[in-house]
Amino acid sequence: MAGPIGQIDFSRLSTALDTPLGWVDLGLVAVCVAIAWMIDRGFERERAARAETLRVLGGIVRVAFPVIALILTAVSALVYREFAGRPLFLAIAIALLIALAFIRMLVYGLRRLFPSQQWLPTSEFAISLVIWVLVALYFLGVLPEIAAALDAVEIPIGKSKTTVLLIFQAIAVVVLTLVVTLWISGLIEQRISSATAVDVNLRAVLSRFIRAILLVIGVMIALQWIGFDLTLLTVFGGALGVGIGLGLQKLASSYIAGFTILLDRSIRLGDVITVDNRTGVVTEVAGRYCVLRSFDGIEAIIPNETLVTTTVLNHSFTTREVRVAVQVTIGYDNDVDLALKLLEEIARTEPRVDLKVLPPMAFLAGFGDSGMNLELGVWINDPENGQLNLRSALNRKILARFGENGIRISYPQRDVRVLPAEPGTPKPTIPPSVGASG
Repeated sequence: MAGPIGQIDFSRLSTALDTPLGWVDLGLVAVCVAIAWMIDRGFERERAARAETLRVLGGIVRVAFPVIALILTAVSALVYREFAGRPLFLAIAIALLIALAFIRMLVYGLRRLFPSQQWLPTSEFAISLVIWVLVALYFLGVLPEIAAALDAVEIPIGKSKTTVLLIFQAIAVVVLTLVVTLWISGLIEQRISSATAVDVNLRAVLSRFIRAILLVIGVMIALQWIGFDLTLLTVFGGALGVGIGLGLQKLASSYIAGFTILLDRSIRLGDVITVDNRTGVVTEVAGRYCVLRSFDGIEAIIPNETLVTTTVLNHSFTTREVRVAVQVTIGYDNDVDLALKLLEEIARTEPRVDLKVLPPMAFLAGFGDSGMNLELGVWINDPENGQLNLRSALNRKILARFGENGIRISYPQRDVRVLPAEPGTPKPTIPPSVGASG
C-alpha cells in the first residue's frame, strides 16, 4: 500500500498474488473470517437452545461476527508484519470489517430509536450504501481529496467560521456517540429485564432512567468532543424552564406522574383497572401515558396525570381474585332449593371458576314482582380474560340445566283485573276544563 494506511496500491495486487507471501496474506483473511463465522454460528445455536437462561445481549449479537473477525484479522496482521512485512489483504479486510461493524451498530441504534417505523428498512439500506461508498472512495484515494475540498469551504456562524468538513465530522461524532450510548443502554436494559426477582415496575423505571442518563452523558461527550461550548446549554435550560412554565405543564406533569406510578407501583403491567369508565388491561406504562387495552381490543392512551389525579379502580392491585355474580329469576312455583343446588353444580363445571378461594355459592337474593331473584357468586383469578364470556357460559348452562329439571325462568308480566263497582259508589265526574279540552 502507498500513502495513508488503507489506500490501495493496485499495482501490488497482482504482485502479491504472484508470491507465496501474498497467498499467505489472503489465506489468513479467509481463515480469520471462517473462524469468526463458525464462532458466531455456534453462539447463535447456543443462544437459541438456551433462550430461557442465556440472555445475551442483543446488540453484541449484531456485531459479534465483524468484531470477532476484526480481532482475529488485527492479530494476524501484527504477526504477518513481524515476520513478512506489511500486509495487503489483511489491511483491506480490517477496513472492511470496521465498516461492517459500524453499519451494524448504526442500524441497531436506529432500531432502538425508531422501532416499528416503515421508513427504517429503506434508511438502513441508504446508510449501508453511503458507508460502503465512503470506504470504496478511501481505498481509491479519492476521499482525502474530497475532505480537503470540504475543509476549504467555510461557513460563517456568528464570530467564528466553520467548514463543511467540520459540520460533517460533528454530525458523525454525535451519531456515533448516540449509537454507542443506545447500544450500551440496550445491553443494560436486557440485563435488567432478565432480573425476574425485581418488580416489573422497578425494572421499567431503571431502564428508562439509565437510558436517559446515558443519552445525556453521550450527547455532552459528543458536544464537548466537537468543541461545542457547554455553557450555552444554560440558555437552553432557561428557555425550557420558561416553556414548561407557560404551556408545557400538562406534559411535564404527565412525565412526573409516570415515574411516580412506576415507583409507587400503584399500577403495574397486566393490572385490570377502570378509569374514566374504561375497563381493561394495562399493556404499557410509558413516561407520558399508559396504554389500557379493553376487552373488545380497543386501546386507550391515557395520560399519566389522569391516573394520578382521578380515582382508579384496580381490580388486581393486591390480589387477582375477582368475584363475578350472575343473577337469574325463577317463578314462585319452582323448587328454590333445587335451583340453588343446580347453580352451584353448574359453577363447579366451569374451568375458569377458581374453587380454591371460595367455593361457588348461590343465594336467594330477594322476591321480585315476577319471581324469586337468585344470585350465583363465583371467583376467578384471571380478570384480564374478561367477565362477559364467563357470564355467557354460565347463563347457557343454567338455561340448559333448568330446562332439564323443569325449573321455569320467569319473565316480567302484569295481570290486570277489572273489579265491578260496589253498590252506592258515586260515578267519577269529569272536570269541565278536562271535558272541554277533550
